[in-house]
Amino acid sequence: MSNHEQYTDLGVGRELPVDAEDEEARLLAGEEMELQDSASPRRIKKNRRVGILEKLKGPHQPEIQTIRPFFPHLQELAPRIWTSKISSKKHQLMALAFALLFWFCIFFGLLSAELPIKDENQKYVVGLDCTDTFFRRKNECGLDGIDCRPFQNVSFAFRCPANCASVKVLNPRAVGPVEVIYRPLVIGNGTYRGDSFICGSAIHAGVISNGQGGCGRVTLVGKHQGYSSAKRNGIESIAFDSYFPLSFALSADAQLHCSSDPRKGLIILTLVVTTAISLCATTPRIFFVIFVLIFALVSFGTDPPSASYRNFSVLPDHISMFAKRLLPAMFCAVVLYLTVVKRTLSGITAQIEKTIFWLGGIFIGALGNYTFDWIPIQRLTAHDLQQQPGALVALVTIVAVLAIIIIGQMRSLWLEGRLPRYLMLYGLFLLGILLFILIPGVSLRLHHYIIALLLLPGTSLQTRPSLLYQGILLGLFVNGVARWDFDSILQTADALRGDAKLDSIIPEVPTPQIKEVANEIVAAFSWTNLPVGMDGISLLINEVERSRKFRNDNDGIDTIEFSRPSSAKYNEYVRFAFMREGRALDYSDVGILYGNGTWVMNRRAL
Repeated sequence: MSNHEQYTDLGVGRELPVDAEDEEARLLAGEEMELQDSASPRRIKKNRRVGILEKLKGPHQPEIQTIRPFFPHLQELAPRIWTSKISSKKHQLMALAFALLFWFCIFFGLLSAELPIKDENQKYVVGLDCTDTFFRRKNECGLDGIDCRPFQNVSFAFRCPANCASVKVLNPRAVGPVEVIYRPLVIGNGTYRGDSFICGSAIHAGVISNGQGGCGRVTLVGKHQGYSSAKRNGIESIAFDSYFPLSFALSADAQLHCSSDPRKGLIILTLVVTTAISLCATTPRIFFVIFVLIFALVSFGTDPPSASYRNFSVLPDHISMFAKRLLPAMFCAVVLYLTVVKRTLSGITAQIEKTIFWLGGIFIGALGNYTFDWIPIQRLTAHDLQQQPGALVALVTIVAVLAIIIIGQMRSLWLEGRLPRYLMLYGLFLLGILLFILIPGVSLRLHHYIIALLLLPGTSLQTRPSLLYQGILLGLFVNGVARWDFDSILQTADALRGDAKLDSIIPEVPTPQIKEVANEIVAAFSWTNLPVGMDGISLLINEVERSRKFRNDNDGIDTIEFSRPSSAKYNEYVRFAFMREGRALDYSDVGILYGNGTWVMNRRAL
């Protein structure tokens, strides 16, 4: 078949010309709800001074950007074979429906690995999230950890998802004399402290793999002293030289038949099916099919939302979240198709290039928790950018790359005569952002999906770079919504803070009176009064709350004391926080009561 022969469009039944001149005519004549809608030549009166605005309108004869494929016979081969084998529109739709049915059956067949399973004692295996622990932060477990009991004589089978080694604490967490951040919270080696990530500890212990996830058995072993550090299986654990009331050990369970995490199979399946559709189909409406398939991939496989705490199967939660988020996401997809995607994909005959750049870009963006994990930026907040090593350099590099990309896109829009309209659009975007910043009581938060929505209009071009940029941004939109939902662009300080510090007033820790009484070392701390609005003080020893004292009739508090046997030679790490309305605020720098009974204040170290 020659270059001038034609083939029918998947699911549409119309003819698609291959000749480049006809492509341009079709693009100009196509009915689209777009931002430009007009690219006709403009006549400029003679002797009229051409100003900056007139220059921004582009050349007198707009140059519509189209992709002239390399090796056109090769790139047109797949749709040519498709239409030669299945010529009618009805049969093409039936074939597409069969392909989607095939994907659906295999996809949910692979997800059956996440159905509830039982161990040899006929007890359900407990599903854990990557951040699940036995002991909670600060004083959330109550006095002496009473709300996190039992501490020992408990054992159960568990199941972890894949990729838990990459999950890190994003806000400082106290571990003895230091505060750790931007690393997996795994404390110990063999025996792990109770506030360690269970799944991260299982990877460290070699019970499960990071790539496949898996099952094992965890046993609570109670109080333990001395947690060593070791680098194993890609995780370097944290040392702690004192005691903790709750510890656990991990082991493989030969009697437990547990399927590995299905995400690799889901990725391969979805990649194969969407690649076949992208190569064979020439209609831009395939965008909707690909959008739904990749949305399902993220929702169930590569970056699913958190499930219920210690569930028996994550599937009910994931199905619920998928159903909740897909409908509004599809509304956005329709708008994106009419304003952005349709112009980029209409009339394109470079099927292989479209698949590599556009579809490949969608996968890059949708799998952002893998593809962009190496970038040392966890969140775009001033606090994180200052604290995380390499974050500022990475941000400057990203901004520089974006500036280069924006200049290239502006030039292409200028050639098509559409630049002024897009400058007006982005001017409105910037105005809206400035107005949001000025709203009191809330902070502007640019989530994945918002960044994608802001940048996507600038990719409504049929160029190879635009295919790639548009694909990546569509993938980021899918990842952001499927994983985190449509989180608000304006958030309160509490919503943004999460488990970060409250930036509250911190007690100035007095030097304790230390004495030995009846074979015990007693340390006593005294406050003469409390700041206005504070109700009391919480005492944290080795990250476990040991005492709470509240304001007395004289607006002061009684002396806070704690003791230990004189024979004990371990260090103890002491922190204090003010209490207000029953809640502990930020804890102080750590004070160390050494094994020999001496006291030293240790300033905060990260």
